[in-house]
Amino acid sequence: MELLTKTIAAIKPLDAAAMTAAKTRQADLTKPEGSLGRLEDLSIQLAGIQAKASPAVEKKAMFTLAGDHGVVKEGVGNWPQEVTAQMVMNFLHGGAAINVLCRVAGARIIFADLGVASDLPGDPQLIVKKVGYGTGNICQGAAMTRDQAVQAIEAGIELVNAEADKGLDLAGTGDMGIGNTTASSAVFAAITGRSPTEVTGRGTGLSDEQLAAKIGLVKKALDVNQPNAKDALDVLSKVGGFEIGGLAGVMLGAAARRVPVVIDGFISGAAALIAVTLAPQVKDYLIPAHTSAEAGHQSMLNSLGFDPYLDLGLRLGEGTGAALGIIICEAAARTLNEMATFAEAGVSEGE
Repeated sequence: MELLTKTIAAIKPLDAAAMTAAKTRQADLTKPEGSLGRLEDLSIQLAGIQAKASPAVEKKAMFTLAGDHGVVKEGVGNWPQEVTAQMVMNFLHGGAAINVLCRVAGARIIFADLGVASDLPGDPQLIVKKVGYGTGNICQGAAMTRDQAVQAIEAGIELVNAEADKGLDLAGTGDMGIGNTTASSAVFAAITGRSPTEVTGRGTGLSDEQLAAKIGLVKKALDVNQPNAKDALDVLSKVGGFEIGGLAGVMLGAAARRVPVVIDGFISGAAALIAVTLAPQVKDYLIPAHTSAEAGHQSMLNSLGFDPYLDLGLRLGEGTGAALGIIICEAAARTLNEMATFAEAGVSEGE
């Protein structure tokens, strides 16, 4: 708990002087003011986060965390639990969508096992911070203990700190875990008070009948566990997931180190709800990459006060949307830093 407490205390407001300098430069660049739209606003946010008038985006890292969920025992979803471990191995072999998109974005990937239900073969690319072998079945009781919830969050903080010590300008969040949309729906409903019907989607492609059953499972999980909406650790421990906690830790740890965090879809959004409930200031450090096709994600973004940058119908997870968001962040920062001003270019300014 000490690391979590210290990390939250280290999260400061965005740097006003850096934002003012970035805004001033934006107004002097060779373009009509505001003509780069939200890229301009994003560049100013990046400046404020990093406390640099010229934000850096050279050292980028994606944090893709994996964990299993006991709720799959209820028959939710179309994929067996073994797929979590199998997909992690695919990540390590470079064959997944997240590998491809991080190559495009120029981002290194940190793969971490927070709670896969089996022991994975040793691999130098895999960081093992296993809190448990999958969560408990949230329809029968708590997902984890409160101590495990803290452990999961602190594991995410440790991952960010290790990367920030090497040099980190921009972070992204991703996930892998069969059953994690069910847990994320429960987290969302618990914190916001929205109904299970509103927050529960089809995940990996459920039929109408399966969706109705999944909604029933989310409702049952909430009824059984009665999570306290104002206590993020209580929500995480009762209906969350190890990788969800880890991602919340990534967000908190990055904010404490003044590193912007590009968040992915529904599972990252659930983690953001946990992080923001723990430390409201962290919200300013989060950049919503996209609107997922998962039902409830737009409502989740609205509840966080986020306006996403992309809407491509993505619903894969892994951090795929966040990787694309990293590219947008780089574009925003580089236009701010590398475009010429009117004076530098010898171009007359408009009236």
